[in-house]
Amino acid sequence: MNILLIGSGGREHALAWKISASPLCDRLFTAPGNPGTAQCGENVALDTTDHAAVIAFCDAQAIDLVVVGPEAPLVAGLVDDLTAAGIRAFGPTKAAAQLEGSKAFTKELCVEADIPTAAFARFTDEAAARAYVAEKGAPIVIKADGLAAGKGVVVAMSLVEANEALAMMFAGGLGDAGAEVVIEECLVGEEASFFALSDGTHVVALASAQDHKRAFDGDEGPNTGGMGAYSPAPVLTPALEAEVMERIIRPTVAAMKARGTPYKGVLYAGLMLTADGPKLIEYNARFGDPECQVLMPRMKTDLVAALLATVDEELGSFDVRWWDDAALTVVMAANGYPGAYQRGSEIGGIEAADAIENVIVFHAGTTQDGPRYLANGGRVLNITGLGPSITEAQRLAYKAVAAIDWPEGFCRGDIGWRVVGRDKA
Repeated sequence: MNILLIGSGGREHALAWKISASPLCDRLFTAPGNPGTAQCGENVALDTTDHAAVIAFCDAQAIDLVVVGPEAPLVAGLVDDLTAAGIRAFGPTKAAAQLEGSKAFTKELCVEADIPTAAFARFTDEAAARAYVAEKGAPIVIKADGLAAGKGVVVAMSLVEANEALAMMFAGGLGDAGAEVVIEECLVGEEASFFALSDGTHVVALASAQDHKRAFDGDEGPNTGGMGAYSPAPVLTPALEAEVMERIIRPTVAAMKARGTPYKGVLYAGLMLTADGPKLIEYNARFGDPECQVLMPRMKTDLVAALLATVDEELGSFDVRWWDDAALTVVMAANGYPGAYQRGSEIGGIEAADAIENVIVFHAGTTQDGPRYLANGGRVLNITGLGPSITEAQRLAYKAVAAIDWPEGFCRGDIGWRVVGRDKA
């Protein structure tokens, strides 16, 4: 098969790495890609917001499958346009991608389908939102309704912080994403991520992971798009996974089908494991980033076969298998991220890190200038270690981090701390 992968981040390098290993893949194109995806296939300078141009490329290159990595093209309806042109595409339609594209949409669906989630209210008026916050008190969670690249959620520990978040969002600090806000109760517990494939009717569980959203060690500092992750997440026991499937994932897929907008693609549930059981924090309509970078190395099943079974509505007889090894990825980011950061600094040692046994370096925000790698984003590298335990995967990942020579970058030094702390206890 000829396959086109849409996207340019660390998630897409991980997907390209896995897709290119499939015996079903003849040629892999990534648009626009990065230096990492270029090692797995061919990068294409394609404007992925121009759906007609994407379709024309697919026709010219006889593309058999398009895999959409990031959320923005899904919410923009790229899968709808590809499908209408007779091109198989993995990912939800525009209507189904509202599960990620609109926080309010998902919260209303939870009410309709009796899916456990935080109590909430939605607002388009700042004064009304401020009054609600004053009534409920802190801590409280303020969310922009639309897509905000991982920066649309503020866990406000005080009323001052909550009102600052509201002022920022309603003033346009997040663009159109903050025109409506969702205000939620602050759930208490441990967070985990759970992934499943849905073909619109059938659902197949994938695996669990745990992300680290805060910028600095000890879960301090501002929220980011994710500073590291590991899989599996031991806190999500088999019994809890079964509960998540029955109370959250399956009811969601059934409700979307009943609405006439069946969900086909990967469903990523962000969960809070509370004293009352797992509750849904949010849905993402794609493989997570950096979670994908720990899921792909653990997947024993051919990814392309799994994607095709999803697109062709054949998940009812499909099974996904996993290696026993754990995986842990450390995000190396540009100094200043998630705020202002500089581009163009040189990164040394990538090949040395990648050469360490049971380590994979995924490129997230790099560019190449001849043989030199340069930083070209906020989150720049994902250093992934594999081992029989989270502790061993963590050791290998940080061994590889030490081989990277990049004074203008930083990373957290404690990815996996919850599990490693338990391992050592």
